[in-house]
Amino acid sequence: MKKVLIICAAGMSSSLMAKKTTEFFKAKGQDIEVDAVSANEGSKMIEKGDFDLFLVSPQTKMYYQKLKEAGERVGKPVVNVPPQAYVPIPMGVEKLGNLILQELPNK
Repeated sequence: MKKVLIICAAGMSSSLMAKKTTEFFKAKGQDIEVDAVSANEGSKMIEKGDFDLFLVSPQTKMYYQKLKEAGERVGKPVVNVPPQAYVPIPMGVEKLGNLILQELPNK
């Protein structure tokens, strides 16, 4: 199973996006789980290295460089999420799902 973590301001909108995107993958028969944490926990979660991909929500992009550096230290990708892929409607969830598929490492 591949694991993806969304890093968000408070973790509330990202929790909804994570749930909907996990359901999107399950409906397609893909074994990808998406979870979410607040920006305060983001660096710690990256350092643990338990996830395959880290996504930075649009409202926390000011932390992107710091989070990206943490990802580089543990060899994990950290990617900014564009605003149009961060809307909890089917089109937004599909865009986020496609971004995840595009950015997930192939190992």
